[in-house]
Order: sequence, then C-alpha cells, then structure tokens
Amino acid sequence: MCQVFVLSSTKKPLMPTRPARARRLLRDKKAAVYRLHPFTIILIDRADGETQPIEAKFDPGSKTTGIALVGEFPQQGRVVLFAANLNHRGDSIHKRLTDRLSIRRGRRGRKTRYRQPRFNNRGRREKWLPPSVQSRVDNVKQWLNKLQHFAPLTAIAIETVRFDTQALQNPEISGIDYQHGTLAGYELREYLLEKWQRTCAYCGAQKVPLEIEHIVPRSQGGSNRVSNLTLACVPCNQKKGCQSVDTFLARDPKRLARIQAQAKAPLKDAAAVNATRYAIGEALKGFGLPISFWSGGRTKKNRVAQNYAKDHWIDAVCVGKSGENVLIPTGMKPLLITATGRGQRQMVRTDKYGFPNAKAKAGKTVNGIRTGDIVKVDQPKGKYSGVYCARVTAINNGNQCISISVNKKKTWFSAKLAQIIQRGDGYAYANI
Repeated sequence: MCQVFVLSSTKKPLMPTRPARARRLLRDKKAAVYRLHPFTIILIDRADGETQPIEAKFDPGSKTTGIALVGEFPQQGRVVLFAANLNHRGDSIHKRLTDRLSIRRGRRGRKTRYRQPRFNNRGRREKWLPPSVQSRVDNVKQWLNKLQHFAPLTAIAIETVRFDTQALQNPEISGIDYQHGTLAGYELREYLLEKWQRTCAYCGAQKVPLEIEHIVPRSQGGSNRVSNLTLACVPCNQKKGCQSVDTFLARDPKRLARIQAQAKAPLKDAAAVNATRYAIGEALKGFGLPISFWSGGRTKKNRVAQNYAKDHWIDAVCVGKSGENVLIPTGMKPLLITATGRGQRQMVRTDKYGFPNAKAKAGKTVNGIRTGDIVKVDQPKGKYSGVYCARVTAINNGNQCISISVNKKKTWFSAKLAQIIQRGDGYAYANI
C-alpha cells in the first residue's frame, strides 16, 4: 500500500513513512491523525527532519489521471511512495450544462416567444476551455497543491503529448527524432490501443496479444494512414490475410459497418487530452518547481521494458527519463479518487420537459454536517447497529438525517450520531 504522509509539529512536510511505523507513532502518542484521505499524520514533538528528492509525476487522461510520487534514495534508487488514480467528472459536467441549456431555451420560448439567443453578448476570455475540459486542468492543479502540502516535492514530470497526429498521418515525416529512434512505433500503437479499446476489431477478444492490421490490405492499395489501421488478435489477423474487410466480414454486416465507422471516427478522448495538455503545463508551472514534459510513447516504452501492468498510476510512475528504472513495492495499491463536485446551483428540480416539479432545495447543512463530509456514525441499536465511517451522500433537513452507504446500500442515520472526521473537498475516496 501507499506510504503515509508525515507533517512536523509546525506542519512542515517530511518524508513519507511506512504504515507500520506510522501505527507505532500513533500508538506511542508521538503523532496524531491529521487527515484521513490521503492518510497523513502530524508529529507532536518534532519540528524538522531530513528529506530526500521527491518527484511528482502525472499521466493526464480524459477520464482518469494517474498520479505518483517517486522518491530517490542513495541505496534503493527510485521508489514509488504514493500512487493514485484520479477520476474526472467531465462527462457529468457536460450533461449538466446540456440540461441547463435545454431548460433555458424552453423557458425563453415560453416567456418571450420570438426572443433570439444572445450569443454575441457573451464573450470568452483568452485561452478559454469548455467547463468539462477545464475541470480536468483544475483537478490536476488542485491535487498537486494538496501533495505539495503533504510531501517535500522537488520536481514535476508530466506526460503532455499522447499522440503526434501529424506523424500518424505521415509516418515518413522528417525532423522528429523519436520517430526514428528506439521510440519508433510506440506512438502509433498507443493511439490504436486507445481508439479500439484494446480489443480485437474482428472477434472482440480482450486481454490477448494484438497486432496492427490493415483494413484495406497493402496488396490492394491500402495505405499506412491511421484511418486504415486497426487491431486484431493473431488468429483473426492470420485468417484475414490479404482479404479485404468487405470479403472477410461479408457474413457479419453489423460488425463491418461498426469497423468502417470507427476507423474514420476521431478519437474524442485523445482530443480532450490534447486540448488540455498546454493548459495543464501552464497551470503546473505556477508552483515554482522544475517541470519536464514527456510523450506517451516514452511512457509506454519504460513500462513495457520494466514489465509493469497497464494502469494509469503505473503510467505516471513511468513518465519521462526518470521512469526508466523505478521500483514499485510489491502489493502496492493506489488510492482511488473520484471528483464529485461540491453540489449544484440548480434551485428547483424539473421534469423531463423542463417544468418545475419540486420545491426549492433546502439548506445543505445538518448539525454542521454537509454533503461530502466524511463522518463516523455510532449507531447503538437497531438493524444497522455498529460503527460506520463513510462519506455523506445526502442530507434531510426536515428529519435531521444524513445518508451514507452501508454495504453499497443507501442508509439514513440521525445526524446527532455522526462525528465529522474530514470536511468534504469535492472528492470521494476509496482504496482499490
């Protein structure tokens, strides 16, 4: 598991420690729990300590960003100290904005029948990003800020370029060194794996070795453009041979139509990453730490060379030159972080047609507890008697109750039985 963050008595970040040592410090009353997620302790009688270099590494993605802290020690070398997968909420934001747009248009039509939408009255600032995309930038920035308060960071490494689309369209392009060195082909393979969801296009097989395959064979005039490439397992690739995809899938027209549509479809997730790569880089530069930018091709090369499994946090570990030789402790599991937001601004719920169907929402606080807070509930009797520690998912002001998840079931408890452990910060946490 991840190591425990340690703060001095003056809240200065020190080197993370092993969970066993943290338990001993807590048992001997030499430290106290400072934060539950990520787990952090604060020393009671120690104001300073020696530190080693720690590099914060990020692998931004459209839905999930991998986070890793790698420490460098004289004898052990580079060792992973902390890892996490940060799940973004871009799709949720996009849906809410779409719903709000439809409600506004419906209201405008009911109140002022011939009023036109005023697009020209709404300007956008320079380097504006859609809210669903900007949220990814904000999430990464917020977590680097958190980690800087918990660990003595000395450098930042981030993967900002997943795919070079120009090189994909023309593999013979000159002037790009990595296309001709040891990274040759990694960019293209990584692009195809993302585009085809790491699945054989012809039979749907997963978790098997996949090969790059030409949809229109070279012998029939097919090109090496990325729109003519797909992934196939070894049996399907050998069975197809030099046949055209129309002939090979003549008895499966639905799969044929899906492959032809997918081949020409743009990679939405890659477009989102490309849209945010410069914004993330600019946001992280403001922390004043040395920062380096790397490509996904190098990340994959480092991961494959070290025989590590595919995961977002492992990709973060392998980012850049420092990711060529990194030790991941046996049995290490990342912290799962999910961006949940801090509620919503909609005052009245509406039906599917946009008409109000409920009262205005009440306050968000019950006995000082808000939605998103992590609480400890001590239920003395009844069906759910026991002690629970969980995140508050909903509140009921009228009955002075809070809702938490018990065995994956939404359960209500009296707010008087709850004790706040950690204030909500817009994220939900779980251990994988």
